[in-house]
Amino acid sequence: MSFHPLLLFVHVAGVVIWVGGMFFAYVCLRPEAASQLEPPPRLRLWRGVLARFFTWVWVAVAAVLASGLALILRVGFAAAPLYQHIMFLMGLVMIAIYVFVYFVPYAGLNKAVAAEDWKAGGAALGRIRQLVGTNLTLGFLTIAMGTLGRWLG
Repeated sequence: MSFHPLLLFVHVAGVVIWVGGMFFAYVCLRPEAASQLEPPPRLRLWRGVLARFFTWVWVAVAAVLASGLALILRVGFAAAPLYQHIMFLMGLVMIAIYVFVYFVPYAGLNKAVAAEDWKAGGAALGRIRQLVGTNLTLGFLTIAMGTLGRWLG
């Protein structure tokens, strides 16, 4: 019995949650929240939204990392095609960015909102926005590598 389909499902589901969530937050929620809400309610909204989203991102990161590692180990690192190595590396970079976001600017956002320091909260949210934009771009490139990589060589 092959576990490949199950591993692939777990991997894709984790990517959908993580990258899809970043797309929704960055492209849909962010501009609308900025246009309709003043800083105090906007920053409180983001603190709550990110608390829920980041809980799921931790699960997604674990699922993507474990399933990706299992999929690549099935053939072995030496035998895996170059595009899989690139995907793995890009995934590790995305995880590092996420961990930084969670422990630095997101922690700063939480602290600023609790202290009602809206200027510091806005700065923290701006940093999160920049890094989520970077991770979203990397996510799309990783998806492209995963779907188109075997044709690239």
